[in-house]
Amino acid sequence: MNRNITNTIRYILDECIPPVIRDSRWFMYPFFYIWYKGKKVDLYMDFKSKVYDMSQEEYEQSYRELDCLATDRPTDMNQQSIDYMLAQIPDEQLRLLDVGCGRGFWLQQVQKHKKQAQLTGCDVYDSLPLTGIDYVQGNIERLPFPDNAFDIVTCHHTIEHLRDVPLAVAELKRVAKKMLFIVTPCQKYYYYTMDMHINFYPVKEYLQHAIQIKEHSCKNIWGDWVYIGKLNK
Repeated sequence: MNRNITNTIRYILDECIPPVIRDSRWFMYPFFYIWYKGKKVDLYMDFKSKVYDMSQEEYEQSYRELDCLATDRPTDMNQQSIDYMLAQIPDEQLRLLDVGCGRGFWLQQVQKHKKQAQLTGCDVYDSLPLTGIDYVQGNIERLPFPDNAFDIVTCHHTIEHLRDVPLAVAELKRVAKKMLFIVTPCQKYYYYTMDMHINFYPVKEYLQHAIQIKEHSCKNIWGDWVYIGKLNK
């Protein structure tokens, strides 16, 4: 399902429905049933409660085996955010790592517009069919790269899913030499959200505190926070 459609649905649910109804199980169950195609509905409805008791393998498996109405869309990002970030990347030789790269949509956009960039993707999947882009399987909390290995590190629609945000952010900053891009939804907390999110950033100060890079920008672009920190190590 298109991201603009799901953003509209989320806005109606979160902003137009009284919270006592919006966050009730009986009201949300039909939405979950449709979104997850009737599969593992109880798991995804109670994901926020169950996720911290999962083993790392169970946690990763819940994403590898995910089958919902958003599974087939190429990216969770909106085009406005993509265009903005591409404009911030210099037209020069550089090394860029995308952590939580999914099927590589963002990397392919960078490849198309920044032809001198050397690109690497990292995610939990065993392999990805990416042409002209390196892929390394890895965990964001233990990235398999040395310090300052990449000029730019990007991480889109990932930290809202993580069980240990401080550790993950520390890893992203460790392997980034010059710039760190992080994109996450501007979203209120509700227990029953159909996106498996466990971290919420309704105001930019929450995100700024989580990342803590002195020189940075943080903009709300069509419902997503786009955070760009300059490290200059």
